[in-house]
Amino acid sequence: MASQGITVLGSTGSIGESTLKVLARHPDRYHVVALSAHNNVTRLAQQCRQHNARYAVISDVAKAPALQAALDELQCKSEVMAGCAALGTAASMDEAGVVMAAIVGAAGLEPTLQAVQSGKRLLLANKESMVIAGELFRKAAAEHAATIIPVDSEHNALFQVLPEQFEDDLEKSGVERLILTASGGPFLHRDKASLTRITPEEACNHPNWEMGRKISVDSATLMNKGLEVIEARWLFNARPDQIEVVVHPQSIVHSLVAYRDGSVLAQLGMPDMRTPIAHALAWPERIEAGVKRLNLTDIGKLEFYAPDLDSFPGLGLAFQVLEAGGNAPVIFNAANEIAVDAFLQKRIGFLQIASTVAAALDGCETARISGLDDVLEFDRIARDMTDRIISSH
Repeated sequence: MASQGITVLGSTGSIGESTLKVLARHPDRYHVVALSAHNNVTRLAQQCRQHNARYAVISDVAKAPALQAALDELQCKSEVMAGCAALGTAASMDEAGVVMAAIVGAAGLEPTLQAVQSGKRLLLANKESMVIAGELFRKAAAEHAATIIPVDSEHNALFQVLPEQFEDDLEKSGVERLILTASGGPFLHRDKASLTRITPEEACNHPNWEMGRKISVDSATLMNKGLEVIEARWLFNARPDQIEVVVHPQSIVHSLVAYRDGSVLAQLGMPDMRTPIAHALAWPERIEAGVKRLNLTDIGKLEFYAPDLDSFPGLGLAFQVLEAGGNAPVIFNAANEIAVDAFLQKRIGFLQIASTVAAALDGCETARISGLDDVLEFDRIARDMTDRIISSH
């Protein structure tokens, strides 16, 4: 079998690092075409040297000379590309048939969409792209014969346990509900009053997963699960009433599909992102991922709870956003990104993240999305509004 070219957008983040670990186990099967980072010059240069990447892409143009110097010091011949346009070029170049989209937040939208428009197999870890432009992604994938395989552990689990003949219609496939699991984050069962004192360091200390700071805070607020609910709607053409969330502290059952006949199928595994990454890379085959094997007798018990929407209202907001449609998901995501950043800078408290997002949703008029320009404009408007809301606190 010929070696397959891979581009990793966001290679220096946690998903990017895990992707490269899986690729390194299969040097005869895959080769790295391009790696990208925003401004982590040192790590990007090291990765390019280690994985013999043809292109090193840095989105911060000002960092390009430093990247070239770092590559020269490592005697690495990777060609430097810089700027946002370079991300799109890397995502669409012919040498790579597979693109891992792992840039965090809305910043990953345009290159991720360009990968789809180029007919790639897209391994989607950048959930925000699907949240804010899900309809555009669905249309582009159909038009350009692109394949989108979710990498988020929950959506990858759903992808694995949906029927092989699933053709974008849950009811025709006998599916009643998609059940997403949530770990509950580090503050499961904490009383709401105590959440006012949460620090960024506490919020980033996830009990099960190793993740970046932004997604760790999202997990702690359950905003991450809200984003995943919206993502599931577009990935699987699901209505809001076909999506359910349960809290599962052990993070062993990654998601479940409930069928019309009463069967419920689940995907289980250790909380390690290398499993969904390996699945998405090799699908429909299976490859070794280097993951510790699940031993249920060691785990002992699996618990499930209803989410506490009073203490963690972000999840409830997500379902409201789904019902509203239009530009509401764009506002929801943008406001959350700004609010999380403000929390990490200690400008607002933990509980103010959700209230800030709610205020932004209330402050923006609902409107239809007709194309990418609309998405980008509403994203800008929501960020500006959220900044003003936070400054007024």
